[in-house]
Amino acid sequence: MSGKRPIIPVKLGFEETTIRVPIAAIMPLREISATVRKSVKYGQIAASIAEVGIIEPPAVARDAEERERFHLLDGHLRVEILRERGETEVVCLVAVDDEAFTYNKRISRMATIQEHKMILNAVKKGVSEERLARALNVNIGNIRAKRNLLIGICPEVAELLRDKHIPIHVFTELRFLKPIRQIEAAQAMITMNRYSIAYAKSLVAATPADQLVEGKERRQRGLSEEQIATMQRESENLDRELKLIEHGYGSDHLDLVLATGYVSRLLGNARVVRHLAQHHADILAEFQKIAELQKAA
Repeated sequence: MSGKRPIIPVKLGFEETTIRVPIAAIMPLREISATVRKSVKYGQIAASIAEVGIIEPPAVARDAEERERFHLLDGHLRVEILRERGETEVVCLVAVDDEAFTYNKRISRMATIQEHKMILNAVKKGVSEERLARALNVNIGNIRAKRNLLIGICPEVAELLRDKHIPIHVFTELRFLKPIRQIEAAQAMITMNRYSIAYAKSLVAATPADQLVEGKERRQRGLSEEQIATMQRESENLDRELKLIEHGYGSDHLDLVLATGYVSRLLGNARVVRHLAQHHADILAEFQKIAELQKAA
């Protein structure tokens, strides 16, 4: 034997080059509701497109029967905004696998830390903070806060929270903790699936003094030493209870993932979606809600 490891071919998830696709040839998998159109997120994306264009190309899959028609896998808001602006074409990534479920498992959404990295990259390339603020439809103070997001945050926590949607002021709270305690707090937020500022403050308040960064002002202002000790004991009890719950949580969570995955796979089949839309619109609406919850998870 030569001792060389065999080369395992890697299957590409997308065609090797992007292509320019007529917007009229793109078939969305869901409609954009009036509520979504009025949302802050929709407005931010619209402002970004107006200022700097499309940053991340939408992802599509070719129709099995009509190769010049495409199913929209990701980028519904971007494509709809372009349609409203009167654009006729958009550059797209073309997925080899036409299942929306598979694609959504593969892609990473723009989370807080990812947005921080995007801003850093843009600044390095010479984009001014003022232009970024216009593109994201926020004030310049918000851009600066996101640019400095990870100052005082240990790398392990940045890795744990890299794909989470977290208020930026949560990171302000984490900076009051020493690295080991930061990691514990991040793990607690992930376990509880709670990323609110109030929860972050409670974790800081329940932290012993020797695990706070030296020189930082104590955040337990207004609490007595007895109240702080009580919070610390309750936090420890909660940790123990969570570990007990986790033993029975695994199988239930697996069943839920399988069920929502199956629903998402159904919605990735255009024929199934058309049938449900024509004959069972109420069921289709519920299935779409389930799929949206999975994307947000």
